[in-house]
Amino acid sequence: MKLHTLLKVLPFVKFPNDNPEIQDIVQDNRKVTPGSLFICIQGLTVDGHRFAEDAANKGAVAILSEKPLDVDIPVIIVPDTKRAMAILADSFYGQPTKKMKLIGITGTNGKTTTSHLVEQILRDAGEKTGLIGTMYMKIGNNTLETKNTTPDSLTLQSTFKQMLDEGVSSAVMEVSSHALDQGRVFGCDYDVAVFTNITQDHLDYHHTMEAYLRAKSLLFAQLGNAYNHEHPKFAVLNIDDSGSKQIQKETAAHIVTYGIDNQTAQFRAKDIDMNAKGTVFTLVSPAGERRVHLQLIGKFSIYNILAAISVGYVLNIPLDSILQSVENVKGVPGRFELVQAGQQFPIVVDYAHTPDSLENVLKTVQQFAKKRIFVVVGCGGDRDRTKRPIMAQIACQYGTDPIFTSDNPRSEDPEAIIKEMEAGVKGLQYVTFVDRKEAIKYAIQHASEGDVVLIAGKGHETYQIIGNKINDFDDRKVASEAVQECKK
Repeated sequence: MKLHTLLKVLPFVKFPNDNPEIQDIVQDNRKVTPGSLFICIQGLTVDGHRFAEDAANKGAVAILSEKPLDVDIPVIIVPDTKRAMAILADSFYGQPTKKMKLIGITGTNGKTTTSHLVEQILRDAGEKTGLIGTMYMKIGNNTLETKNTTPDSLTLQSTFKQMLDEGVSSAVMEVSSHALDQGRVFGCDYDVAVFTNITQDHLDYHHTMEAYLRAKSLLFAQLGNAYNHEHPKFAVLNIDDSGSKQIQKETAAHIVTYGIDNQTAQFRAKDIDMNAKGTVFTLVSPAGERRVHLQLIGKFSIYNILAAISVGYVLNIPLDSILQSVENVKGVPGRFELVQAGQQFPIVVDYAHTPDSLENVLKTVQQFAKKRIFVVVGCGGDRDRTKRPIMAQIACQYGTDPIFTSDNPRSEDPEAIIKEMEAGVKGLQYVTFVDRKEAIKYAIQHASEGDVVLIAGKGHETYQIIGNKINDFDDRKVASEAVQECKK
């Protein structure tokens, strides 16, 4: 694409005299190749304008900047390069999200499980799917690594174009509050947006719960203000969560509600029966009532299932097909995942890293634990510090044997993090191990038949970040090894 053609989507921009062919758009100077348009982004720690000369030397043929630069290639100046990048990326890659169904899922908890459930429903309905989320990125059956829950706008549009080229017709993505606040999803044409819930998290970034909810609500505001009756847009909301009231005000899209407690929910679960092997409930829906048998456990799982059923229904998939899909799902890695290593008691690994998610998981564990509940839990470094004492309180309230340890301490002193947790439970009984492996081993050594061991916080992660080092660490593997050691 010629530079002048690409720039036509930016109003009031001054065209340079040169009009080179643009082969690629990049914001990382290390990825510049001959024919690239290099975009200078002012990041939180690094200013991309510093690398303009390096980009030119590597073959960039033009630079998008927020200020004049001393380089020998055309420099296009715009007020906000991040915003301009989203517009250019959408145009350069041919507006890929207008050519597929796109479902965005946001909320504090449940995004990953719900996105996997929706993807399974779509796959079983004959769609070739794409998935973007916390754990990985998928195009059909091909799995790729991802650094952020929601990538930047350039990576997103490039990925959607790749999905289209490989025949993807429906894509599902987790949408983080950071991404919404930073405009990373500008240009994404969502058909359905899902709100799971909002509880305390990321206050190191958003500072207040009001600002956090506002960021989440942007996904629904960005569904648009017009009505296309051939291609309607839907906001699927957990009506049991108070945040839904605010989100309803933010969107012009059709509202679809799900819940358990609120009798007005369009998709509702009642007559719930739960045990250690699964969950059964009666689904109340616009298509009538059905008895649903799940291999997943917990009230939080029911909410995720209801969200996924709602999405499938608004996308015109028959309800019986939707239910067949969700009943076959055995789980998502790191989400209430049972570790089977021949032990006489359940070991549960879960990504629970917020107060609400930890409480939900522990309430579920209480329903089938016959004796003691060992809770191995830590809090991440360089993240919201206010939740640390609350996490400790919940571990002590719902567990019989709380064990405080390290999560991903990052640049913080792990002992200092644990002390901030301890501040919330003065006078209560617990043990501490800075070494997470020792904490897991302690729980498994002391557990016996009738007990449950919950290892919370890291879930699917296969690493631990200590300082600037990323070490191999998988809670599931460590737990299995500890069981084998105990047997010896």
